[in-house]
Amino acid sequence: MRKFKIYSIALMMGATACGLASCSSNDDPGKEIITGEQKALDAACAQWRVARAHWEHSEAFLFGAADEYSIDPHTDTWPVEQAALAGVLRDASIMGDIDNKVKQLNSGLLGYHGIEYVLFRSGQPRDISQITDLEYKYVCAVANDLYQATCVLQTTWEGAKSGTRYDIAMNYLRSHNALDNEGNVTDEGLSYKNFGSVFKNTPSEDYKSDLDATIQIIEGARNIINEVGGSKIGMPWSDEDPSYIESPFAYNSIVDFYDNIAGCKNALYGGVDAKVPDSKSLIYFCLNAGNSTLKSQAQTVQTKLDAALQKIDNMKKPFVNNYKDDSAKAAIDALDELDGALGAMENTLKTYAGNATVENQCKVINANYVDNVVVKTYTALCNNAEQLYNAIKAIKK
Repeated sequence: MRKFKIYSIALMMGATACGLASCSSNDDPGKEIITGEQKALDAACAQWRVARAHWEHSEAFLFGAADEYSIDPHTDTWPVEQAALAGVLRDASIMGDIDNKVKQLNSGLLGYHGIEYVLFRSGQPRDISQITDLEYKYVCAVANDLYQATCVLQTTWEGAKSGTRYDIAMNYLRSHNALDNEGNVTDEGLSYKNFGSVFKNTPSEDYKSDLDATIQIIEGARNIINEVGGSKIGMPWSDEDPSYIESPFAYNSIVDFYDNIAGCKNALYGGVDAKVPDSKSLIYFCLNAGNSTLKSQAQTVQTKLDAALQKIDNMKKPFVNNYKDDSAKAAIDALDELDGALGAMENTLKTYAGNATVENQCKVINANYVDNVVVKTYTALCNNAEQLYNAIKAIKK
C-alpha cells in the first residue's frame, strides 16, 4: 500500500529512536520472553504467507469496501514505522488495552506488515527466544483486527445479512473510523453497504451502467499493475525511495508482485486460478464479440499478461537485496506493456456505451465477477486470516 509519514499525537509521544529489534534487547523494560515452541512460530509464518497471497490477489479490486472503509491502508501499509511501534510497546496505557486501542493506531503499525515485522527476520521465522510477551500481545491484537477487517470485505461484497462474520463486520464498522490521506484515524464513521449489489445492479450510486461497472474491472486491474511497476518495483529500482519495499522481512516481495498480477488474471478471466477465460468473463466477451479490433486487443492482453507474470517470476530474489538488478527493470517494462494493452482494450469497450446488447452481456460479466472472483477471493482471504489469527494465538503455550 502507501507509505504514511504522519502519526497520531499519542504515538508520537510514545515513540523512541530505537527499532523494534533493539527494543527487544536486555535494555528494554518489556524484556520478558514469550514461552512457546519454535514449530508453532514457524507454522504461523507459513500461514502468514498463505493469508498474504489472497490479499495480494484482491488488490485487483481495491475499489468498493477496501477503499470506502480504508481497509487497504489499514491492513497493508508499509514500511512498518519501527520507532512508533517501539513506542507503542512501551506505552502501558496502550498495551493494557491493546485489543481496543489497536483500532486507533496509525496504519503504518498494523495489518500484514505489522505481523510480518514481529514474526520474520531475513526471510525466515524469527528465533522464538527473541520475541517478547509484549510483542506477542501486540501481534495477537493486530491479527485479530486483520481478521475482522477481512470479514467486512467478504460480507459487504456478498451482501450478507446475518451470521458470525456479518456480526463481526458490523462490530468492526461500528468501532472503526475512516482514515485520512495520511493514514490517520478521522471522526468519520462507517456504515454497512452491499457492494456486490451496487456492482451488479446498475444504474446505482457508483455506476451509471453495466458497461461502466465492467470498465471498472479493467481499471481495478490497471491500478494495481501501475502500482506494482511504478511504485512497488519502480520506486526502489529508480532510487526514488529505496526503503519502499513491500514484505522485506519475510522476503516475500516478488511473491507479492506475482500474486497481484495473478489477481488481475483472475479478474479478467472471470474465475479464481482460471487457466482459460470463463465463458462469462470479460476477456471471453472481448474475444468473441465479433469485433476484430477488440479480439486482437484481448489476445494482446493475454500475451502481455503471461509475459508480465513470467518477468516477475524471473526477478532476482530476494528483492530487498536485488532491487537494482536488471531483472527488476524487465518486469517494469513488461507491466508497462500490459497496462498499455489493457488501456487499448478499455478504450474500444467504451465505444459500446449505450449499446443494449453489450449492456446485457456486461450484466452477465459483472455478476460472474462479483460471485466467482471478488466474493470467492474475499472468502478465502477471510478464512486464511482467521487461520492466521489462530496460528498466532497458538504460538504461546
